[in-house]
This record gives sequence, C-alpha cells and structure tokens, in this order.
Amino acid sequence: MSAVPVIAARGLLLIPDPHVAGTPPGQRLPGYQEQILDKLRFCLKAAAEEHLAPVLLGDLFHWPRDNPNSLLVALIGLFAPHRPFVLVGNHDKYQARLTDDCSVAVLRAAGAVRLIAEAGPVFRLDGPAGRVLVCASPDGAPLPRLFERSRDEEVVWLSHHNIGFPDFQDRQIAPREIPGVDWVINGHIHRPQPTVRRGGTRWANPGNVTRLNFNRRSKERVPAASIWRPGCAELELLPVPFLPFAEVFPDQELPAEGPPVAAHAAAFLQGLERLAWRRTAEGAGLREFLSANLNPDLPESALVWELYEEVVAHDSQNDA
Repeated sequence: MSAVPVIAARGLLLIPDPHVAGTPPGQRLPGYQEQILDKLRFCLKAAAEEHLAPVLLGDLFHWPRDNPNSLLVALIGLFAPHRPFVLVGNHDKYQARLTDDCSVAVLRAAGAVRLIAEAGPVFRLDGPAGRVLVCASPDGAPLPRLFERSRDEEVVWLSHHNIGFPDFQDRQIAPREIPGVDWVINGHIHRPQPTVRRGGTRWANPGNVTRLNFNRRSKERVPAASIWRPGCAELELLPVPFLPFAEVFPDQELPAEGPPVAAHAAAFLQGLERLAWRRTAEGAGLREFLSANLNPDLPESALVWELYEEVVAHDSQNDA
C-alpha cells in the first residue's frame, strides 16, 4: 500500500451532495447559490471547531462545467483555508468523464480541495482514539470485495453509488460484508437511510445537505451533514442552516406521489430524455446511465442491454 497523508483529527465531518450551482436547479427559487454556500461555510466552521476532517461525499456541483467564474472564486476562497476532501460524484463529471474543463478540476488546480478521483486509500486519521484508514470509491469505481488492512486500524470506505438501502431495494449494489472494511458511507442517494449492518461492515447513507425535489419528503426533511467518530455505532447528524420550504420552493400544490415503482420509472424516463438531449457521440453516457439504473436481477434489464448492444453494433457497422 502506497503512503497516504496523515491528518490529525478526531473524526470525519461528512457533507453529502451539496449540488452547488450559480442558478437555481429544478424548482428552487432565486437565492440558491448563497444558501448553499452558507451551508458549506457552516459545515467547514463546525469541522474546524470539532477538529474533524471535512469530506464531501460527491456531487459538489449540480452541473459539471460552465459554472460562473464568480461561483468558482467564491468556492476557492471558502475551501482554501480548509482544503476539504472531495469525492467525485456523477454530477461532477461531463459525459461520465472527469476532464480539466470540469469545475471540480478547476478547484483542484487552484489547490482549494483534495480531489478523490481514484479508488483506494486516501488518508489516515490520527487522533486520540488511534488511527483510521479512510478509503474511497468515486462514481464509476467499484467497491472492493475485501480489503487487507493493518491490525488495530478501523477502515472507512466512502462511496457515491446506487446501493440497495431499505427504501431502494432495486438498486444495483446490495449491502454485504466486506472483510477488512468497518464502514461504507455513501453519497448519491439523497434520501437518508437507516444504517445497515452486514457482518462486520456497517453501511450508512446520510442523505444530502440540499433539498432539490419539490415533494412532501423534501418538505418534511431537515437537511443535515453527519459526523463519524472512531468506534461509533451510528453517524451523528449535524443539521445545517436552512430556510422554510415555502421560501425556497414555489407556492403551489405539491405533486401527487405515485407508488415507488412508478416514481422510479419516471426518473428513468427523465434520465433517458436528458441523454437524448445531450447526444453523447459514442454512447458512453448511455452505457453509464444504464449501468447505474438497471437492476441486473430483473428479466427486462437483459432485454434493454441486448437492445443497447444491437444499436451500438449497428452504429459501428455504419461508421466502418
């Protein structure tokens, strides 16, 4: 195992999926950028006061590139004194790739963040409770089947994946024991989930600090970061500053909520619509989307993959 930096801290301050943007995404009202920056400022201040290492669990940005320069300058000024670790999420990449024109790459080049763009060990925590090895799998990188760790060392693995927590049983990755890993802490899924234990591995999904969806769950939820401390059995929630729902979303009727399957199908169709709009040249975006959203245990998934392979093969023959 190559040497990793050692950080003196008492634990981790986990900031899931901020989705920073210069213009309000979805149905959010004006003022979004300032509100999200306030949340990040609060979290970094709390991390410094509690002697915790700040880590963003992916999707720092809502749009991967073409964010306003003023927003990037604000983030550089905010992050530079703390240099938080930032896991690469799917929203941080353009057409499933992390390139130099992605906004997180600009922050990395400025030295404002420590970007986690590859799977494996990232850093060690050195605190009163001993040493902890923090590893990660960014979006698109697999989780390990097992991990060989040093004796008497806790291992925390950060991820940004579709994991089958209780409310998301149809997701690709089922929680399981990973020998050598004590915790898997996941971003990506915005709805907070109860901690799941499989053998010696705990799986946690704290949610996110930003309300993006105009629905009843979002209205009832308190945005929060989370704290992980060595030896803990549960994450400790840290509510972040937020405004009343009516001040950040339109004053109108909430949409009717259908059954989970229908909601999942609607999200799937919306994702396909976005792919059709951006027209990836080589089909990599479609492959990434299908990999992230199709449940391999469902019989119709095989048919979708067959159709995908047939279309790609047909396009390749036409290009020859």
